Amino acid sequence: MREIKVTNNESGQRIDRFLKKYLNKANNSFIYKMLRKKNIKLNNKKALPETMLKIDDMIQIYFTDETIEKFRENKSYKGEIINFQVVYEDKNILVVNKPQGINTQPDAIGKSSLIGEILTYLNYNNNENLTFTPAVCNRLDKNTSGLVIAAKNYDTLKQANRAIRERKIKKYYLTVVHGELNESIIIERYLIKNKNTNKVQILSSNIKGSKKIITKIEPLKKNNKYTMLEVQLITGRTHQIRAQLAEMGYPLIGEKKYTNKNKINDNSGMKYQFLHAYKLRLDGFEKDLEYLNGKTIRCDIPNKHKQFLKEMFKY
Repeated sequence: MREIKVTNNESGQRIDRFLKKYLNKANNSFIYKMLRKKNIKLNNKKALPETMLKIDDMIQIYFTDETIEKFRENKSYKGEIINFQVVYEDKNILVVNKPQGINTQPDAIGKSSLIGEILTYLNYNNNENLTFTPAVCNRLDKNTSGLVIAAKNYDTLKQANRAIRERKIKKYYLTVVHGELNESIIIERYLIKNKNTNKVQILSSNIKGSKKIITKIEPLKKNNKYTMLEVQLITGRTHQIRAQLAEMGYPLIGEKKYTNKNKINDNSGMKYQFLHAYKLRLDGFEKDLEYLNGKTIRCDIPNKHKQFLKEMFKY
């Protein structure tokens, strides 16, 4: 028999969902059968699948250790070279500066990813954990650099995801676009994604399958060729900044996917889009995480971007 004490990482979820992660090689019918037959109990009593776990609950699994391990897949990953910079860290949260050219999540062919690097940095070993794996709370495109939040425990992940969803965590980007943009504006449009082309389209009205987007744009520096912008994402949708600015006639320098090459001669020297998530303002956290509210986190921009700004705008 194995007894498991519920911690903050496991509380607040149904017992069947916990068991599906803990016994991750067992099928659903087996787990429900074991609960029904009381081969798995909660606080030494029969538990229904929908019973919610609380901190300090005790789960009893009446299997041999050999049987338990047969139903547990120990996920392993090879340690990855750490390319990111740590910008902020405490016992609950890690904020890193993701370089350009790295996927936030693993791709289909298993190349290096930011989350793999984070797990390496945190010395994560799933043999020593029950069901929670540190996870990122926001994602950036492969060739967008900047701040990414990672949660070290379930409560932080849950609260950060809710704060992002409720637009309480404010996200700011630096970019440079073709053309002169003179005024601060807030744009409200609709976005729809084409899964076949992995591109999005910006629409002026809502249609089936589209999502509302809100983008705040603030010009910082300009010359007769380019404008440097601070962009605040009020909503956070796929390619929102890249597609929105291109639709307005101000494509990002280095942008390939949304730039009309017949109209724009991009000789900026940028291989990929100039887009850097440089600032976060945290809010919306509760209880033990309230200390994060009001915290502003910034990071450096890549050297090649810094050099471009210096040459173009004396920035």
